[in-house]
Amino acid sequence: MSTNRSIHLIGNAHLDPVWLWQWQEGYAEIKATFRSALDRLREFPDFVFTRSCAAYYAWVEENAPDMFEEIQLRVAEGRWIIVGGWWIQPDCNLPSGESFARHGLYGQRYFQEKFGVMAKVGYNVDSFGHNAMLPQILKKSGMDYYVFMRPEKHEKELDRNLFWWESEDGSRVLTFRLSDSYSTSWGKPFEQKVQKHEEMADANGHSHMTFYGVGNHGGGPTIGNLEAIKGLQEKLGKERIVISSPNRYFAEIEAVQPELPVLKDELQMHAVGCYSTHSESKENNRRAEHRLLNAEKFASAANVLLGHKYPGEQLKLAWENVLFNQFHDIMGGCSIREAFQDARESYGEALHIAAKALNSATQRISWSIDTMKPEIRSLSKDKNWLSWEQGDCGTPFVVFNPLSWEVDVPVHANRKMTAVSDEQGNPVAMQAVRASRTNGQDNWDTLFMARVPAMGYRVYWCYLTKEQETQSVESPVSAEGNVLENAFLRVEFAANSGAIKSLLDKRTNTEVFNGPGAAPLVIDEHHSDTWGHGLHSYRELIGCFTDAEVKVLERGPLRGIIRVTSRYNGSVLRQDFTLLHNAAELQVKVQLDWREKHKMLKLSFPVLVEQPESVSEIPYGYLHREPNGNEMPGQQWFDVFGKSRETGDVRGLAILNNGKYAYDVLGSEARMTVVRSPIFADHYGERDDQVEFMEQGIQEFGYALKPHQGFWHQSDIVRKAYEFNVPPIGVWETYHEGSLPQRMEGLRISAQQVVATVFKQAEDGDGWILRCYETSGAAAESDIEVPMLYRSWRTVFGKCEIKSFFIPADASLPVQEVNLIEYR
Repeated sequence: MSTNRSIHLIGNAHLDPVWLWQWQEGYAEIKATFRSALDRLREFPDFVFTRSCAAYYAWVEENAPDMFEEIQLRVAEGRWIIVGGWWIQPDCNLPSGESFARHGLYGQRYFQEKFGVMAKVGYNVDSFGHNAMLPQILKKSGMDYYVFMRPEKHEKELDRNLFWWESEDGSRVLTFRLSDSYSTSWGKPFEQKVQKHEEMADANGHSHMTFYGVGNHGGGPTIGNLEAIKGLQEKLGKERIVISSPNRYFAEIEAVQPELPVLKDELQMHAVGCYSTHSESKENNRRAEHRLLNAEKFASAANVLLGHKYPGEQLKLAWENVLFNQFHDIMGGCSIREAFQDARESYGEALHIAAKALNSATQRISWSIDTMKPEIRSLSKDKNWLSWEQGDCGTPFVVFNPLSWEVDVPVHANRKMTAVSDEQGNPVAMQAVRASRTNGQDNWDTLFMARVPAMGYRVYWCYLTKEQETQSVESPVSAEGNVLENAFLRVEFAANSGAIKSLLDKRTNTEVFNGPGAAPLVIDEHHSDTWGHGLHSYRELIGCFTDAEVKVLERGPLRGIIRVTSRYNGSVLRQDFTLLHNAAELQVKVQLDWREKHKMLKLSFPVLVEQPESVSEIPYGYLHREPNGNEMPGQQWFDVFGKSRETGDVRGLAILNNGKYAYDVLGSEARMTVVRSPIFADHYGERDDQVEFMEQGIQEFGYALKPHQGFWHQSDIVRKAYEFNVPPIGVWETYHEGSLPQRMEGLRISAQQVVATVFKQAEDGDGWILRCYETSGAAAESDIEVPMLYRSWRTVFGKCEIKSFFIPADASLPVQEVNLIEYR
């Protein structure tokens, strides 16, 4: 029988480290499964075992070192095959692009260090869908092949289970979809499974993979499994029934080179409820991702500028916590309640490590800034302490910007001030705002506008008593009754419902909505389990929040805030709508007290356009999707755009968020999913009075509305979404001499559509890594400069291309492009 029509039997053990059990039980089961696999390797000379997930190996190395050494020998022998070069099998929709890069960075480097090999095959057999940028991420992480199972045939029809999968930048990986489970029932059903795969192999003209072994809670191939395979080989021949691995299978396919279809699309849809289940973990994930990146950037700057120790090992530990919690049954929100208590602790450790590293770096930098203004030097030199105490020389407040472009943003400082100026003495616009404290009469803080260089800092001088000129605001915000207005937008709220009655874009004098905007809709989901199995959408409207109270919270030249509080049954939704004087975005801070069960809350945004289209951010990219009402995964933003009814011009609305990952668009109506409340880990089991429902109680998050003219990529949406998620960092300082100036720019990128996400110490410790990506889908030439390293270079980005640059510490060596695992 021709070997290009073989059935490759893949011995594996699907191991969920967390699901219907906690990680401690998963830890034990991983050791037991690895021991079982090693025993089978000893007993059956032809047996080959396939295993992914660097985190599992790290546990075994830590707790069973003798067994770990045995695994190393089997890997060297070629019978224990390492696949899936990531830290864990993550959810493949919700982590950020950089999280996927870190899965490869830490996973592949671990395998290389401990076993002398790296995975060639990406491997996510149980994840609930796969984003469309994965081919590029896989290729740049050293993997040319991919294996998955979901979506299955009934969820997404494919021309063939073996195909080339291509991302927007043109990267391709050879991809195989399991035609049925990664586990196997034995006896007659197994023979039927093999027979079915034989028929598929003959029909397609190439070999097929068949997975076997006990799975989910581990176990792996059994003695009975391997005896049954021996019988099949005796019956059909060893050339037809091959004990194999994904590596061997793909090598054979590459050698045969069959004609295969090319798919340029995401791989969806499975378990659509998992995009929104368990808000706390999802919001912690977003917060931890950004905080770690911020900590790396300024820890790098502090090291370069001042020799401050870079906390690489601590940050790596924090990243490993985040990556572990991206396991699909944690990130997807479908585990037991106790598992999320563990996730909360793990995220807490990661967030605290990042907070300490960020604080240490920013304070090391701020402490080294020369804040001795001439008048301070004079008082210090004359030791005229009485004049110093009686005067107000100003207090330095250092504002750090982690983003790769200059920002013009409001900064909240926790003092009531009479004036603020920049480092050159120019007055800055400011406004008194309510403090979070209630301490006697001192209940006020200060909001001021700061223009801060890219990935840099700037000192602002804050005066507590000195009367000084304040920069006037040309077009102050108005907040009166139920109307917010600035030079760009006018927002009117309906008195009873609290929804946006009118959102007027004053730049074009056009309405953004054709119905109530930000309307809170309650959706029935009694028919849904925790995962949302078998569903495509959530649109069964059963009610809405009403009985609204509309109240002006804040009015001033820089900012106006109107609070809208509405109710549904025992639930309360509080939305603080904020308009800045210089912004064409409406920002919203939300507090939700949710008391509903088997219900979902969505916010509706009916956009006034014709021929609507929808696009969303995905990890390190974007994707256009049909506006068909299906529940979809998104990242920091999604957008609805189309043609104006009056003029035919293109315009639209971007909806930004700081921790929500699900939305739908039907026609021109966009709905952001806020919360859903199924039972913990419920797959239509026994629903009695003892079950516990998710999402009960108070949660807080934010979103923003950005109307725009022209197409989405012409409207600075990507940058605005980052600004919404990554606010500036402020540090109070005192008077001291220092080696650093009062203003520093850390990065310059000439191309508007190129965003830098990473500036970190290289894993090899001999330089720095700068990672950037093209955001708009158009090739771009760009000059890049890192002033603190005295480095500059010119490069070309392809559409949606991710580029990582290694900047050697030795300035005589050139900047080099490297892959995501930092290999050159």
